[in-house]
Amino acid sequence: MQYKSSFKLFFYFFLMIPFLSFSQDNTKEPKIDFGVSKDLADFRSSIINEIQYQLKFDIPDSKSQDIKANEVLNFYLFKDGFPLQLDFKAQENQIKKIEVNGKSVVVNYQKEHIIIPASALIKGKNQIQIDFIPSNSALNRNEDYLYTLFVPDRARTTFPCFDQPDLKATYKLSLIIPEKWESISNGILEGSILNQGRKTCNFAPSDKISTYLFSFTAGKFKSVNQDVNNLSTQFLYRETDSAKIYLSIDSVFQAHRNAIDFLSKWTLIPYPFQKIGFIGIPDFQFGGMEHPGAVQYQASTLFLDAAATKSQFISRANLISHETAHMWFGDLVSIKWFNDVWTKEVFANFMADKVSESLKGQEEFDHKFLIDHFPAAYSIDRTIGANPIRQPLDNLNEAGSLYGNIIYHKAPIMMRQLELLMGKEKFQMGMREYLKKFAFSNASWPDLINILNKYAPVDLLSWNKVWVDDNGRPKISDQIEINNGKISRLTISQKPEFGEDRIWPQSFKISLFYADHVKELPISLSGKMVDVKAAIGLPKPNFIIYNSGGEGYGVWPIDVSVINQTDQISSPLVRASFYISAYENMLNQEFVKPTRLLDYFTNQLQKETDELNLKLLTGYIGNIFWEFNTAQARKSLVSGLENKVWQALQKQDLSNNKKNLLKLYQNLFLSNEAYNKLYQIWKNQAAPDGIKLSEDDYTALAFALKLRKNDLNILTEQLQRIKNPDRKKRFEFIIPALSADVKVRDQFFESLVDHKNREKESNVLAALNYLHHPLQQATSVKYLKKSLDLLQDIQVTGDIFFPQSWLQATFGDYQSLEALKIVNEFLENHPQYPLKLKAKILQATDQLKRAQKMIVD
Repeated sequence: MQYKSSFKLFFYFFLMIPFLSFSQDNTKEPKIDFGVSKDLADFRSSIINEIQYQLKFDIPDSKSQDIKANEVLNFYLFKDGFPLQLDFKAQENQIKKIEVNGKSVVVNYQKEHIIIPASALIKGKNQIQIDFIPSNSALNRNEDYLYTLFVPDRARTTFPCFDQPDLKATYKLSLIIPEKWESISNGILEGSILNQGRKTCNFAPSDKISTYLFSFTAGKFKSVNQDVNNLSTQFLYRETDSAKIYLSIDSVFQAHRNAIDFLSKWTLIPYPFQKIGFIGIPDFQFGGMEHPGAVQYQASTLFLDAAATKSQFISRANLISHETAHMWFGDLVSIKWFNDVWTKEVFANFMADKVSESLKGQEEFDHKFLIDHFPAAYSIDRTIGANPIRQPLDNLNEAGSLYGNIIYHKAPIMMRQLELLMGKEKFQMGMREYLKKFAFSNASWPDLINILNKYAPVDLLSWNKVWVDDNGRPKISDQIEINNGKISRLTISQKPEFGEDRIWPQSFKISLFYADHVKELPISLSGKMVDVKAAIGLPKPNFIIYNSGGEGYGVWPIDVSVINQTDQISSPLVRASFYISAYENMLNQEFVKPTRLLDYFTNQLQKETDELNLKLLTGYIGNIFWEFNTAQARKSLVSGLENKVWQALQKQDLSNNKKNLLKLYQNLFLSNEAYNKLYQIWKNQAAPDGIKLSEDDYTALAFALKLRKNDLNILTEQLQRIKNPDRKKRFEFIIPALSADVKVRDQFFESLVDHKNREKESNVLAALNYLHHPLQQATSVKYLKKSLDLLQDIQVTGDIFFPQSWLQATFGDYQSLEALKIVNEFLENHPQYPLKLKAKILQATDQLKRAQKMIVD
């Protein structure tokens, strides 16, 4: 009752804001420009409220036919006398009819906007009716299903709207679809009407949400319902593998129950929307998307069989917790503008980690948090293209460039440091106040900081500058003095890895290792240097591990002698911290060289028993092998490396560990002996003892074999083995990228120039990884310049992650000077290139640049 009462008071005040603002009559009409500018968004949010959309889409059986649509848009206008821009990114001939307040108006279409004349509008309630043909770009139309994906500004490609996050609205949807199709949207399905093989599905008005959160999915899906949080919950999917279905359905529902239960208790706010529902979508371009009542997931993450690894099960649970957390953080309280998109993502990740912590315990949570977030954040923050967490944004048509590892991985690290600074209880109190105050409304990061500041022991504004508004990471160093076998002084210092001088206030732990025990010391580094007084008088340790608790952020000093003493480290968390620090120092050409680290990591494969650590090591080994060794050096290394990996596989006891090592072997192999061994596994579908392989595993193995030898029968036979039609299409799409005929690969790459051939982005990225594999780079390097030339078009036509993923799939494995020259020449020839895209290029080619100094001949 208290929650509802306070919300009503806030909502009344929110409605009064526009009236108060007009007392000075500062309203300024924005210019007409492409996209959705900040000026346009601010103008509209100052004069518009009470928005309601009624939408009808008539979806034909064939995707080659246009969808016919009708819209009734109701809204309240606080001030008249201005023309109103309605966002619609389409062609003018797609607009068939417009009526404003019951009167027909002439279509005036300019720069992706329908201009509603001031003379047709009135102060108070207005209604606009439009008949139109939607564009297909955000409808993701397939032969027998479609799904909408509107984040960040793509609702305007499907229907005319006020496409900005702070103009929340309700959506009443009707879909006319083939009779055998299923459908789902944000609102509850009120009923369906059948008529001559067609079905009209009428949905109740949605809760109040931003345009990017409105969504619907329709097509040939299977449907299953279970109760979640006392709500009947629908799950649509296209999976056909009976084992995956049997082993996954109940687990997916239970993961949602676990997440909702935890989040409801942590926030003190019950699940805030009218319904729960979700869809497993083949080849979905994201991990998931948080449309309330119609959450979309990548099907391959949800549906796992007995061959799945622990990491896959963890990833599924984490993904579901992430999208569920968005119901409170991003959907209930939404961002005002997409420069704060990171806030909804950081809380989704941060709260998903808390769900994991509640289920797994502190030690396992700390370990998972370290491996999930730190390598990914460092992969960007170590580069000269690194971006801060919070970035400026003038127009929503550039919002997609804000996404990346910094907002998904550095931001949760920052948030954890903030929680350590404030204390868990105070942090939780602040977050509850924030959610209560801005429920079903919008808030900015400064709004949150102002609330948290009341509960914090220090001024968060200066803390915020270095962690949120600046890029980069600190480089940590130590100095230890020993007197008579005991520590007389230990100091820890920090400085920026690059850029202007600044300080990252943070808390972390160090562990001093002795023959018979470990001494852990908490550290608070709030300035340039700290004297560790607790260390004075302690015996000289065998070695020290910095950031042993996995909370601290930066490049940490390592003691190379740990390489020969790792057996003394019993904690998987501490070992993981050392592995990460060793790799980061190798990239900085400090402490350890690639050949030494490759040898160390490979030797650890037989000793490391933790699955998460083993997966971390196999990733590092593959990267060092392909990125920092010439082709000749690989030939010298590979025989011994193959043997060590295979021996480790046989020595490991756990099935998942064996499987991770088999994947590494499959990644690295070059010898005929290894080829024959893997070919027999694939041909006979007989995995090594203790390992279970799925259809997807055999598909990946077939591709790896084809990459080494031109045996067309492998791909032909593997295609016949695949029964699921969606997976068959994916396989067929990738095949040309593996062709032994260079002309076929050339034609495949040229086909990607047409954005219609890039619509299945996950398939494109998989194919690019094979096209640019080191074994094919002699002929694929010629694609690099055009890949860069296409980047701006990819940003315009693709989804939010596609530009960065395109660059990574293209440049991720290159090491040649020729490739670096192509990048440098492109940047030199485009001095006015968009800064955010330029940063993406610098991020993706960072290791290519480092390889010039580090490569082993």
